[in-house]
Amino acid sequence: MIDQIFKEFTGTFSTIPAPVAFARLMIAILLAGIVGFEREMRDKPAGLRTHILVSVAACLFVILGRELAAMDFGAGEQRNDPLRMIEAVTAGVAFLAAGVIFTSGGKVQNVTTGASLWLAGAIGLGCGAGQMPLAAMTTAIVIFVLFLVRKFGRAIGTH
Repeated sequence: MIDQIFKEFTGTFSTIPAPVAFARLMIAILLAGIVGFEREMRDKPAGLRTHILVSVAACLFVILGRELAAMDFGAGEQRNDPLRMIEAVTAGVAFLAAGVIFTSGGKVQNVTTGASLWLAGAIGLGCGAGQMPLAAMTTAIVIFVLFLVRKFGRAIGTH
């Protein structure tokens, strides 16, 4: 019995070894943290913690989905559709993102923060799927848009 418990924690039965899963989760934290930090610096309603939590949750959902897909459930055919998982995470994050968007004085606010939360979910999905280079490229593009496009908008007087 102790051996079985030990095997559960060492990832012996897992398709994704525990150290790999841990690395994916840590990279999801790092990348979403970069985006969240930028939002935090701008004093937006969803900052560092929120972006990290969204990304880690999305990463975990992908890891768990891959684990479930590899399990033998016995009789019957089990169908796993990775697009369903992506759709579920996207819908959940969209719900959270919509919560930070509001109208005040006839002006819509926090749309960019809502979009950055949605992207934090995508970054987490990428990390969970083992696509850390893609998630890192996405993070770089997001930071480019958040910093440089804002400066450009100010320079031309549209921000």
